[in-house]
Amino acid sequence: MLRFRYSTLKNKPRTLLCLTGLTVTEFEALVPSFTKAWETYLHQQFVQNQPRQRSFGGGRKATLCSVEDKLLFILLYFKLYPLQEVQGFLFGLSQAQANEWIHRLTPVLRAALGYERQLPQRQAQNLERLLAACPSLEFFMDGTERRIQRPQDPQQQKLNYSGKKKTHTRKNLVITDAARRVQYLSATCEGKKHDKAIADAESYTFPAHSTLYQDTGFQGYQPVQPVQPDQPVQPDLSNATTAPTLVHTLQPKKKPRGRELTADEKETNRLISAVRILVEHVINGVKRCRIVKDILRNHRAEYDDLVMETACGLHNFRTIKRKVGA
Repeated sequence: MLRFRYSTLKNKPRTLLCLTGLTVTEFEALVPSFTKAWETYLHQQFVQNQPRQRSFGGGRKATLCSVEDKLLFILLYFKLYPLQEVQGFLFGLSQAQANEWIHRLTPVLRAALGYERQLPQRQAQNLERLLAACPSLEFFMDGTERRIQRPQDPQQQKLNYSGKKKTHTRKNLVITDAARRVQYLSATCEGKKHDKAIADAESYTFPAHSTLYQDTGFQGYQPVQPVQPDQPVQPDLSNATTAPTLVHTLQPKKKPRGRELTADEKETNRLISAVRILVEHVINGVKRCRIVKDILRNHRAEYDDLVMETACGLHNFRTIKRKVGA
């Protein structure tokens, strides 16, 4: 028996918000895209790729029969991240059935957010063109880590151990704009990898005359400088140190070893941090989904990357819907 139904919860908006992170209006706005993504999934998995002896749709009906109940199921899992045994109990399923539905509906939810154009960019070569369309050329970059269960393999233990967090983690970089949207999400890396090393490896290019706020974890990092349309590419790098900087980076100054910062330097750090705090608020918004805040218990390959991208998409979806409704 299905214990949680959307038909019941839509009349309890506060409860629905606590369970899914979305209001009734936001939930219903996502249903059409989720329906489209679900129908595409069914066609690809059960109609197009499998020879059938009978038409699709026959047999015993699923417990999660309506699209709204499927969306409620996966949103509740992302928001609360209960044990699969608990998730199954709430929806009248066994643990095995809950596990199957979780891994079936997670890519469907991501596809739905893709139809809504709320997913972050994942290709670094497309970053400059994407950010150039932002109304404000102010951007914020920061790293975020999520705890994982201690790997059994000694090599994986070493790679995923974060000296900063003193535990095993997975890490991403996020780039946000002044409108509090996650515009870019890096590949998911092992916790040992430094923030600056990830940025260097992905070679980000920002629009000309933009400003990038970053923290002291990116000490010494400078993004790839864009080439202005009226300037030819200069293959000779001998004068690189005197070339004009088209992207301005701002970050707090580290306290030098053995001495204190001056009063002016401290005041500058406070001003930068007061603006840069926006990216911390965005990361907190993404981590409303406890699946990217609590210790990750799912071990399926690349699932950690999938849920982080989807959580960023949910944050962007909430941000744009609430801004429109304000």
